[in-house]
Amino acid sequence: MNNTKYDTFIIGQISEDINTDHQRNTVHEIGGAVLYSGYAAAALRHPVCVLPKANTAKIDLHKLFSNSSNITVYPLGSPKSTSIENIYHTADKERRTCRMVSRITPYTLDEIPDIDSRIYHLAGLMYGDISEDLIAYASKKALCAVDVQCLLRHTDAETNQMTFSDWKNKKELLPKIHFLKTDAAEAEIMTGLSDRKKAAEKLYQWGAKEIMITHNTEVLIYDGKQHYVKPLRPRNLSGRSGRGDTCFSAYINERLYNDIETALLTAAALVSMKMEKVGPFLGNRRDVQQFIQYFYKQHH
Repeated sequence: MNNTKYDTFIIGQISEDINTDHQRNTVHEIGGAVLYSGYAAAALRHPVCVLPKANTAKIDLHKLFSNSSNITVYPLGSPKSTSIENIYHTADKERRTCRMVSRITPYTLDEIPDIDSRIYHLAGLMYGDISEDLIAYASKKALCAVDVQCLLRHTDAETNQMTFSDWKNKKELLPKIHFLKTDAAEAEIMTGLSDRKKAAEKLYQWGAKEIMITHNTEVLIYDGKQHYVKPLRPRNLSGRSGRGDTCFSAYINERLYNDIETALLTAAALVSMKMEKVGPFLGNRRDVQQFIQYFYKQHH
């Protein structure tokens, strides 16, 4: 470990999620990229700092992260919290309709404390949450990591339905991003390519340094030299919400100390375990190593 105080500083709101599965069962859970990402990094004993935003009169942000001793919380208030309704249409939860119920006021530069961290991870949930000048700012402070969801997911002003459309300023800002996360659908929206390896190559050409593309069967990394792929091996999908956030955060934090192959294996195994249980990942590194041993090394 070097002397920097944190490995990762995660900026993003929590979300009050209303999730309905294909059999019409509805559960209310607190989610949001910052929650899943924070716990994933902390489970691997990385020092984590988070800047979550919500209506703090209703949600205790310190308490939300209190299941880990490894997370420092700087809570930010907002008149409203973000709340998203997800309706899943299929058992594998790959197809869903999302509607915004309410949203935070956007993060602004003057709200960002000066945090000494090796990664600044921007983890918003929809377009406008995180202003684009934050990308430029983060890239000057540390390795900038961005989940592209917060740049592609737009809300219809009339219906509040959420739809995805391309990111206008991608070519100016991708060169400032070290770690870029998309899923297969988002990669196709940005590049026009359904082949995930080719999409990753295109995103690299446009300037991102290390690209992660998640899919329900596997995770792909491309660094400009080669493609690395690891399968996901969950035994059930009870905890499908937060898959991408968990995987990305585990990967980028492990990547500070390991090669791509090793970091990706750890991330794939950790997120496979997380997908079996609702909520953020609360296991530890030993659990992940045992899972790797059993599901990645000896049986396959």
